Amino acid sequence: SSCVTEGQSILVQATKDPIGEKGVRLSANVTLPGRLLVMVPNQSGVVMSRRIEDEAERERLSIVVTRIAEKLNALGVTGEPAGFIVRTAAIGMEEAALEEDARRLAADWAEVRAAEKNASPPDVLFHDLDPVAKTMRDFVSMDTARVELDDAKAYEEAVRYCNRAMPHMAERVRLVNGPGSVFDEHDIDGVIEQALDPRFELPSGGWITIETTEALTAIDVNSGRYTASTGLEETSVRTNIEAAEAIVDQVRLRGTGGLIVIDFIHMNDPANIEKVLDTLNTGFEKDRVPTQVSAMSEFGLVEMTRKRVREPLEKLLTEPIYGDGRARVKTRATVANELLRAIDRVAARYPGAEISARAAPGVISWLEGSHGRLVRELETRVAGTVYLEPMPGFDREQIDVGPAR
Repeated sequence: SSCVTEGQSILVQATKDPIGEKGVRLSANVTLPGRLLVMVPNQSGVVMSRRIEDEAERERLSIVVTRIAEKLNALGVTGEPAGFIVRTAAIGMEEAALEEDARRLAADWAEVRAAEKNASPPDVLFHDLDPVAKTMRDFVSMDTARVELDDAKAYEEAVRYCNRAMPHMAERVRLVNGPGSVFDEHDIDGVIEQALDPRFELPSGGWITIETTEALTAIDVNSGRYTASTGLEETSVRTNIEAAEAIVDQVRLRGTGGLIVIDFIHMNDPANIEKVLDTLNTGFEKDRVPTQVSAMSEFGLVEMTRKRVREPLEKLLTEPIYGDGRARVKTRATVANELLRAIDRVAARYPGAEISARAAPGVISWLEGSHGRLVRELETRVAGTVYLEPMPGFDREQIDVGPAR
């Protein structure tokens, strides 16, 4: 290519995790995300998030952020001309908060430029925020009532980020002490198990099945034995609306991307079809991942596309047994983390006790190897001793935890 020569150094940014056989996606168009704004070095102008729909607010933010960009560019704060993308979190924010976010991003860009001068490619010049702070930045908004953490270190990281970037949220971050964990309180393990199951039960007695292949994800809606007193049409509508609500949640939770085909139960009334489609569209309006939903065909099929931004949950937590991707089993890391949470639960019931944790040899070796610090940290937190016992007769997903005998 005339744009690239052998031996040339190029500043790039990793923009997408590896998915399947595709490696990390790199881009020479660097962007730096903040809580309210995204800085785009070497470009000018201000771009609004498509999810900011109020025209008056779009105009206000455009004027304010343009003024901030011109000010920082004139002062040389950004190093070179820079533009900004306005995130939905900026809605309703005052100019001072927006400028503070812009200045923080400019400082990050200055750090990148300084590191680049002394770098020997390939080299990492800048890391994004740690997982706790990144979660606070990307998922916590003015509408968030509280953030609960049961780990003191994570709590301190969350409060530190809030004090720096979103002071109004600091008092809403809570450290949860006492028996059990936040995972247990909200049954997160149960939610994960459900997300790995192809079948999801609906409140009325129907269910949906979710099957993913290389080409697409097929979702089938079934009414089961439920029949509304007003007839089949009402049965279909109620089941389809329940299914649409569940599909929104499950697609987002499972990280499903690409082409998705939904086979709804047949309905005759166009108004009912619109109700179901409205339920889907309204639900996906809250989705951070770009999603498009088609009209319903005469056969009750709805096609939708959702951008692939990461591996689906199933591939993150499980692996194929026979190499064909059909039969799957949880990875050693997944089971090891389940074992740690089980130890935490037992330790809460038996304070200071010695605890025996049994699992398949592969799971125990994963914990005793480079991840041994996880057990040591757990022992410190619960003020007890944990004995890991490899059990050759255990299946990969089988664990047993209790007081040591």
